Amino acid sequence: MNRPPIKIGIAGTHSTGKSTFLATLASILEERGLRIGRINDLAKRAQDIGFPILTEHTYESTLWIMAECLRQEAEASLRCDVILVDRPVLDALGYLQAALEVTGRTVRPRRLEELKAIARAHSAGYDLLVVTSLDHNVPHGAGRDQDLTFREAAARHIDALMSDFAPSALRMTSTNASEIVAAASELVFSQLSAEKTI
Repeated sequence: MNRPPIKIGIAGTHSTGKSTFLATLASILEERGLRIGRINDLAKRAQDIGFPILTEHTYESTLWIMAECLRQEAEASLRCDVILVDRPVLDALGYLQAALEVTGRTVRPRRLEELKAIARAHSAGYDLLVVTSLDHNVPHGAGRDQDLTFREAAARHIDALMSDFAPSALRMTSTNASEIVAAASELVFSQLSAEKTI
């Protein structure tokens, strides 16, 4: 490929529409013949191989999720026109910060700064970042963590990181998802169109 793929990520606490957004966007882009790479939520995979997640997140589990996301994005860049990322690396950091807050645990400052540096640097590589808003009127997805305190803390920390690392990110609410999908689609099509005219 002569150009890097277009990369779109969505972050936010659980049950806020991220997977639905990405599935809808992928369908629209695939209908135009684009090759789509999907990087899905990696926390379950981390748990399956033995890492603690949610309120028990650690430096190591967060670093693994970040590294695996980076690896999968790099691999997808070999074959895809667009990469869609459910939970970019800053999301994992937000979940760690929430876990530390609600459990009263700490991580060595040097380790936390390392994770922040990774998240900050990598966030700059996205063509579009979206952050979801927590709406208490929207029910949890089936089998999702029901700890409201942790869910709110994760939303707050992810919001703060997004404001710091990607202030131009779009905010998706429970009522504007279709507009955000349209904006993301238009960004992809306009970038591809501009490249064809160069």
